[in-house]
Amino acid sequence: MINLLLWFIVCVQTPNIEVVDKPTFNELMEKGYTLVDLRRPEEFAAGHIEKAENINYLAEDFVTNISKLDKTQTLLIYCRSGNRSGRAAKVMDSLGFKKIYDLKGGYLAWSVKQ
Repeated sequence: MINLLLWFIVCVQTPNIEVVDKPTFNELMEKGYTLVDLRRPEEFAAGHIEKAENINYLAEDFVTNISKLDKTQTLLIYCRSGNRSGRAAKVMDSLGFKKIYDLKGGYLAWSVKQ
């Protein structure tokens, strides 16, 4: 039953989540929104976007840790490629977060010089 519930959360689309490209994400960062890196601590330590807070999506306490953030504030999230952040955004939406911007292509896209 829990697996079915998690599957439902991951598959439902919502207007509270927007996947945005690097230039748009950068513009949103300039507005001072909270920035969350959802990768493992060792990935974060190897390189991350400046001012990002690391909350590991794969950790057992992810829901507890992400729930400490203000659900009424806009959040910017990313992972390595966009896979984990896409799943995390849907979980966060189910927890009541109001607006979430997910970086398309994740840190890999961010790291590419244009």
